[in-house]
Amino acid sequence: MVNADQDDRERAARDPYGEERIEVDEGQLRTVSPGAWLSRVSDRLGSSIDRLVWNR
Repeated sequence: MVNADQDDRERAARDPYGEERIEVDEGQLRTVSPGAWLSRVSDRLGSSIDRLVWNR
């Protein structure tokens, strides 16, 4: 939002990383991401509750 009034050339000139990027493998990201952990815990908890309630 801060750069919304600038064109691509102006934004590129102020980009601290330039063309270099930090890339992380998707599998590694899922391993350390709190969101991924919570999602898996939530899925397992929901499945367990379904089995308990519906006797499946």
